[in-house]
Amino acid sequence: MVAATGNADTTVGQGGIIEAVDRALTTHGRALLTGPAGAGKTEVVRAVAAAAERRETVLRLAPEAGDEAIPEASAAALLSTVPRTALERLAGPQRTAIALLRRETDEPRDGRDHVALRLALVEVLRTLAARTPVLIVLDNAQWLDAESADLLRFALRLTPPRVRVLVAERVQGGGPATEPLCGPGTPEIRVPPLGAEEIAELLVRHGLPARLAGRIHQASGGNPRLALALGHSLAEAGGARDGGAHHADTLPVSGQAREVARRLLAEAPAEGRRTLLLAALATRPTTALLRRAGRPDAESELARAERAALVTVGEDGAVRFTAGALRTTLAADAGWPERAAAHAALAGAVDDPVQAVRHRALAVDTPDQWLAAEITEAAAACRRRGQRALAAELGLLAAERTPVDLAGEELARLVAAAEDAGWAGRADLARRATRAVLARDASPADRVRARLAVIDAAGQALSDLDETFAHAMADAATEPSLQAAVQLRVAWKHNLSDGDPVRSRDAAAAAGELAATGGDQVAEAMALTVRARMGRILGDPDAEEILAEALAVPAPEVPLGMRNAPQYLAVRHALFDDRLDDARRQLLVLLPAVRRTGSAEDVFEVLRSLTEVELRGGRCAAGSAHARHALELTIEAGLSPGPAWYCAATAEAQGGSFARAAGYARRGIQASEEEHDQVFLSRSLYALGLVELATGEAAKAVATLRRVAELEAAQQVVDPSVLRWHGELAEALVAADAPDEAARLIEDVRTTARTLGRTTVTAALDRAQGLCLSALGEAEEAVALLEATARRFEALGLPLERGRTLLALARVERRRRRRAPARAALRAAAEVFERAGAKPWLDLARETAPETAATAARHPGVAALTDAETRLALLVSQGASNQEAAAKLFLSVKTVESRLTRIYQKLDVRSRAQLATALRIA
Repeated sequence: MVAATGNADTTVGQGGIIEAVDRALTTHGRALLTGPAGAGKTEVVRAVAAAAERRETVLRLAPEAGDEAIPEASAAALLSTVPRTALERLAGPQRTAIALLRRETDEPRDGRDHVALRLALVEVLRTLAARTPVLIVLDNAQWLDAESADLLRFALRLTPPRVRVLVAERVQGGGPATEPLCGPGTPEIRVPPLGAEEIAELLVRHGLPARLAGRIHQASGGNPRLALALGHSLAEAGGARDGGAHHADTLPVSGQAREVARRLLAEAPAEGRRTLLLAALATRPTTALLRRAGRPDAESELARAERAALVTVGEDGAVRFTAGALRTTLAADAGWPERAAAHAALAGAVDDPVQAVRHRALAVDTPDQWLAAEITEAAAACRRRGQRALAAELGLLAAERTPVDLAGEELARLVAAAEDAGWAGRADLARRATRAVLARDASPADRVRARLAVIDAAGQALSDLDETFAHAMADAATEPSLQAAVQLRVAWKHNLSDGDPVRSRDAAAAAGELAATGGDQVAEAMALTVRARMGRILGDPDAEEILAEALAVPAPEVPLGMRNAPQYLAVRHALFDDRLDDARRQLLVLLPAVRRTGSAEDVFEVLRSLTEVELRGGRCAAGSAHARHALELTIEAGLSPGPAWYCAATAEAQGGSFARAAGYARRGIQASEEEHDQVFLSRSLYALGLVELATGEAAKAVATLRRVAELEAAQQVVDPSVLRWHGELAEALVAADAPDEAARLIEDVRTTARTLGRTTVTAALDRAQGLCLSALGEAEEAVALLEATARRFEALGLPLERGRTLLALARVERRRRRRAPARAALRAAAEVFERAGAKPWLDLARETAPETAATAARHPGVAALTDAETRLALLVSQGASNQEAAAKLFLSVKTVESRLTRIYQKLDVRSRAQLATALRIA
C-alpha cells in the first residue's frame, strides 16, 4: 500500500495537466487531482513525484480497496516511509504512539494516546520540513480509512508551508469526497480524457495498430485504461496483432475491457441502472425520451451518472455516454427479457417512425413476415434520407425477421444491406451481410454485388482483398456490366495499394470497353474518370480531354460514389492548377449533395478538398474546421484513418501547431503503412517533412522528403502539381548545406512543369532557387528573385506561400547584414500570416532574435555562415564531438569534418576553443 511503484499500464499524454498540478502546488501548497477510474491520475502523480524527488523529500501513499476497512492502515503505511532519524527526535509519548501504530511493539493498542499520535505526526512533518521541503503524495484517496483521514486532516492543518500535499482520487457518484483533507480552497484539477492522437500513440507503444485508434478512442472515451483493455481484448480475439481487424469493426468489449467498463459503471447508483440501459439502447437518447419511456426521475438519475463521469447531458437534454464501451457493456450485461422490455418501451416513446419500427423489431426474436416488410420500408426511408449505415442495419434486421419460406425476399434484403453498408463505408456490416449472401443459393449477380460492397466499404485497405477480387471476377465472367464494375475497383486498387498508375489506367480502359459492350454509361463515365486521373499523375497531355469526355457522358448516379465521379476530379484539377475560387465554389455545391447520398467517404473527400482549398487560399480557420469535421466523420463512420490524419496534419501545419501537425502526420504514416496505402503514405510523409523544414530540422526534412520522392518515383508520378514536395525538398537541401543538389532538383522539376504547362508550380521552385542562390554567394540575385516571387504569389492569391517567401527573403537579408530590409520582410510576413490565421508561421515571423540571429549579432563573421553551418558551429562550440554532431544532424562524420573546415575559414579560427570564443559561448 505504500508509495506508488512499478511500471504503469496507462499513460497520460497531456503535459498540460502536470503543469497545472505544479502551478497549484506552487501557489497553494495543495492540489486535488480527480477523474474516473483509469483516467491516468496515477501516472500524473508519479510524474510529479519523480520530478519533486530531485529537490524535496517525497512521502508517497497509495491505499488499496481493502485498506478502507482497516483502521489507521494508511497512516501506518505513510509513517513507514519516514526516515528513522526523524522519529528519534519525538518525545516519549509521541514515539510510543507511533510504535503502536506501526505495530513495532506487542503492547495493546487500545490504550494509545491519540492526542500524542496527532502531535507526533505534526512533529515528524515539521522535522522533515526543517531540512528540505516535503511533498506528501496520496494516490487512491477514495480508499483511505476514516481514522487515517482524520489523523492526516489534523496534521495537515498544522504543518508549515514547506509541506505540500497532492491528493488523487477517483470521481465518486457524489463528487470528490476528500476535499476537507486538503483544506478549504484547494484547487481541484480534473484529468481530461486523451485525444484520438494520444490514443494512437498509446496503442503503438503497446504494439497495437494505429489505424484502430479512432474506434478505440470512441469506445473508450479517451480513458487510457479502458483503451488499452479494448486493445488487449481485440488482440485476445486474434484481430489486432495479426492484422485481421478492420478499422470499422465493432470492438469486442470482453475480458479486460468488460471488467474495466463494469468498474466504471459500478459508480452509478443501482436505481439508475434501468435509465442508463434505456439510454444505451436508444439511438439518440434524451431526457424527454427516457421520461416517455417510463423513467419519470430520468433527470436526477442521469445527474448522478454525470457526476460519476458516465454520461454528459446537454442543455437540450441529449444524453451522451462518455465511452461507447459503457453502452455496449450495459446492453450485454442485461438479460434478454430486460432488453426486450426496454426496446418495447422505447418503441412507444420515440417520435421517429423508423426508430419505432427498429425498436419493435429488437423487442422480439421470432420471424414475422409483416414486421420484416415494415423494417424493409424503414430501410428504404433511411436510404432516401442518406442514412445508409442505418439502412444497412435495418436491412440485416429485416432479413433476420424474414420467415424461412420467403428465401427470395431474405436474399434481396441481405444484398441491399450489403450495398448500403458498402456505400456508408461500414465494413463490419458489409462483411456480415456478404457472408450471409454467400451462405445462400444466390445468383452470380447477387454474389458480385455483395462482394463489391465489401470492396467499397474497405476504404484504403484494399491490399488484403485479392481473394475477394478474384471471386468477384469469376462470378462476373458472363456479364460485361458486372465485369466492368469489378475492373473499376481493380483500377482503384492498382493505384491506391499497389502504387501503379499504369496498371490502374489499363484496368480502367478495360472497364470502359466492357461498360460500352454492356451499355452501362455510368460505368463508362467512371472508367474515363479513372483514366483521366491516372493520366494527370503520369503527365499524359490528353488527360484533360479524357476528363472532358467523361463529363459529357450522362451518368445520373455514380456506383463508386462522388469521389470517383468526373465532376469531383474536375474540382481536384482546379485545385492542382491553383484555380482556388473555381474549386471552392464547386465544392460548396457538392458538399450538401454528398451529405444527402449517405456516403461517408464522399463527404470526407469533399471536406478534405475544402480543407486544402481554404488553407491554400489563406483561410486557415475555415480549413481547420473542415479538417476537424473530416476527422470526426472518419472516427464516427469507421473510415480508413490515414487520410484523416493527413488532413489534420496539413491543417495544424498551417493554422494550428507544428508539434500537433507532426503528431498527426506520424499517425497518418503509421495508419497508411498498416493499410498499404501508398497514396496517403506519400502525403503524410510530405506533411511531416514540411513541419521538419519549418522547425529547422533540415537533416530530418531531407530524409523524410527524399522518402516522398522515392515513393512518388515508384508510383511513376510525373506531374509535379499533384503533390508539391519538390520545392520543400530543395529548400531542405539548401538548409542542409547541399545547394548544388538542390539546384539540380529545381532545374529538373522546372523543365517538367514547363513541359506540362504547370506554371504555378514554378513559383515554389523560385523560392527555393532564391535560397539556393544565397547559399552559393549570389545574394543580389537571390533578393531580386525572392521579391519577384513574393509578388507573384500575391497575384496568384496564395498568401501563405507569399508569407513563406517573405520569411526566406528576411533570412537572406539578415545573412547580408541588412537588418532594416530583414525586419521589413519579417513584418510583412507577420501581417500576411496574421490575416490568414496561420499561427505557427506567425510565431516564426515574430521570432525577432532567433538563435542564429543572436549569434550573428555577437560576431559579425557568423553572418557569412549558412544555417546548416551555424547549427554545426553551435553544437561543436558547446563541446560536441564530430561523431556526436554527425548523429545529431543526421550527417556523416566526413561531411561534418569538411563543413567544419569551411566554418574555420569563414570565421578565421583554427580550433574548437577559438570557435567557442568567437561565438561567445565558451
